[in-house]
Amino acid sequence: MSARTPIPSKKVDSPTQDRQGLRRVAPAPADEAPTDTDDPYIASARRVLTIEAAAITALAARIDGSFSAAVELLLACKGRVVVSGIGKSGHVARKTAATLASTGTPAFFVHAAEASHGDLGMITDDDCLVAFSNSGETDELLAIVPILKRRGAKLIAITGQPQSALAALADVHLDAHVAQEACSLNLAPTASTTAALALGDALAIALLDARGFGEDDFAQSHPGGTLGRRLLTHVADIMRTGAAVPVVPVSASLSDALLEISRKGMAMTAVVDGARVVGIFTDGDLRRLIEKTQDFANVSVADVMHRTPRTIGADRLAAEAADVMEAHRINQLLVVDDDGALAGALHIHDLTHAKVI
Repeated sequence: MSARTPIPSKKVDSPTQDRQGLRRVAPAPADEAPTDTDDPYIASARRVLTIEAAAITALAARIDGSFSAAVELLLACKGRVVVSGIGKSGHVARKTAATLASTGTPAFFVHAAEASHGDLGMITDDDCLVAFSNSGETDELLAIVPILKRRGAKLIAITGQPQSALAALADVHLDAHVAQEACSLNLAPTASTTAALALGDALAIALLDARGFGEDDFAQSHPGGTLGRRLLTHVADIMRTGAAVPVVPVSASLSDALLEISRKGMAMTAVVDGARVVGIFTDGDLRRLIEKTQDFANVSVADVMHRTPRTIGADRLAAEAADVMEAHRINQLLVVDDDGALAGALHIHDLTHAKVI
């Protein structure tokens, strides 16, 4: 019986194909790191970002009087801004409604399909509708727009087709067309949704500027999270007051000051003349003093205190106190009133516990 010739095994980790016919990328030799130009994922990401950036750049160049008309229409709106769309445009519409609402323009999202089944009752004659549709031919939107128009509601259409049915029905049309999608098939909404989203943001910020919407207004609609705490928390909300504040009179000895620092645990004590702050003595001052002398028996706190302490008002934002501490590399601030009288004290730990920093 003759020996059988061995059949070569099929190599499945080919740089081009596996058993299922799926394209694979050959791994780089161990001693040769892949470069950016060799990595197809990096190349794909850069292509997508380049296309989408170009779409927004082209959109910026097309902004004209229609945009101003849209802003003026929304400023004149007596009701709320209703934002609607379907599919990916619906996601863009939902985000735009949220951005408008958080930047001073009352707005909410209505799903175009649900509107035809009862949700149309959420929209009043005084409202303005902002409709997103890349094709401008979305059946669900075209079904509700004539009804709303007959009621007197205004329509801003954001489409990629200026000659579309939705654009023709609009009081103001904003052209959001793109030269191509970032999808390699030129099918999946990518560059078009990015452009529409950017246009929605542009409307929201133009309205914000026109309304004079400021930080305090922003804080009122963002009370939660770090942002809200930074914009809403005041020094008075978190400062230490009363017996919790370390304080000694200007006539006190250094020994008395050290006892007060130890009792109150703020690593400092305020020094006052009556109620008015005249200085501060900190553990840092103590360390520097020890380098010069260890005899404190006849030393008064007035001899060694810092006479120009950093202070802040109780009505200031806690975030401002954090900025002062960071700028001057200190851990404590004395809180004073308009007359310079001691009102409280603030330690950096108070800011961290309040999650201001």
